[in-house]
Amino acid sequence: MNKPQSLTQRWPETIVATYGTPPIALVSGQGATVTDEQGATYIDLLAGIAVNALGYGNEQVAQAVSHQARTLVHASNLFATQPVLDAGAKLIQRVGDESARVFFCNSGAEANEAAFKLARLTGRRRILAAEHGFHGRTMGALALTGQPDKQRSFHPLPAGVEFYPFGDAEYLRQLVEQDPNDTAAIILEPIQGETGVIPAPAGFLQAVSELCDEYGILFIVDEVQTGVGRTGTFFAYESEGIQPDVITMAKGLGTGVPIGATIARRRAKELFQPGSHGTTFGGNPVACAAANVVLDTVDAEFLAEVARKGDYLRRGIENIPLIDCVRGRGLMLGLVLQEPVAKQAVRLGLSRGLILNAPNENVLRLTPPLVISQHELDTALTTLRTILEELA
Repeated sequence: MNKPQSLTQRWPETIVATYGTPPIALVSGQGATVTDEQGATYIDLLAGIAVNALGYGNEQVAQAVSHQARTLVHASNLFATQPVLDAGAKLIQRVGDESARVFFCNSGAEANEAAFKLARLTGRRRILAAEHGFHGRTMGALALTGQPDKQRSFHPLPAGVEFYPFGDAEYLRQLVEQDPNDTAAIILEPIQGETGVIPAPAGFLQAVSELCDEYGILFIVDEVQTGVGRTGTFFAYESEGIQPDVITMAKGLGTGVPIGATIARRRAKELFQPGSHGTTFGGNPVACAAANVVLDTVDAEFLAEVARKGDYLRRGIENIPLIDCVRGRGLMLGLVLQEPVAKQAVRLGLSRGLILNAPNENVLRLTPPLVISQHELDTALTTLRTILEELA
């Protein structure tokens, strides 16, 4: 009798190889700890790439999603539902501008596609995006992504996007002033996640905001990875005291249930009109039920605890061998290594019960669930030290 195949053995027989075959198959989780099909446990310092904000097995999320699925699982945007109105109102409150309006969709890429279309609706053609930025894999979002290796196979991409060095305010001003009357938008991430957790230099977001105000340009801030408390404030841009015209978000907003949002304010809020954009599943009641739990949970006390955990994690990391420096804020940290061994560290981590991520050969990215416990933090730090000491 043939032995049943594992999930990872069956994977390449069924799933397109966009990510290759996963090294392990996960079957359950609780808090910041997950369990694989063999029964082994791992402390997860990736959280589904900054998605599982409230961790695994959250009872409030499970109850809200279950109740909504039994009550009204889908209605489309042809009808109003309570969960989408509640989630939208809570996001407007977080932005601090009662005149802001929310477009719900299903992912970060879709949120950035909506922002791209808002820029087009200004009647101007140029959109300025940061080199090395990442905004998604769909064609519009990919056109905004400043990573030529990801774009190369998909040309021609939507036209009109030009790139500037992330953090160089003077270069950006010169680029704008080449044709300010045809510059529709400037887009950036407050912290570039996929490139290796690279924060914008102090004062850069403020300089971009002033430049946009000066020339009537939409300022689009991509908070897909940094939002929902990931950096210790609800939005990462809050640390600079600015107010963007457009905010895109996803990932942690649904703590694992797919949802995205594009928030438009000031000159951007009236650009979408009936028929100019849409989505079948955006504002799905079940997804919004999950988002409402997240938005109710991530309050001031919760954010202060995220900041505390981030500081604790940073302090525990900084004196580990092989660490050159630590970038980022809150529970979004990039460990810059002295040697290009990040991918080796990821493999060793799995063998020691720790899920890590390497956006490149020299950086480990840590984005654990925001609810990670003190015990899980301490265990993860001990294991990480062992791994890096071994590699050193």
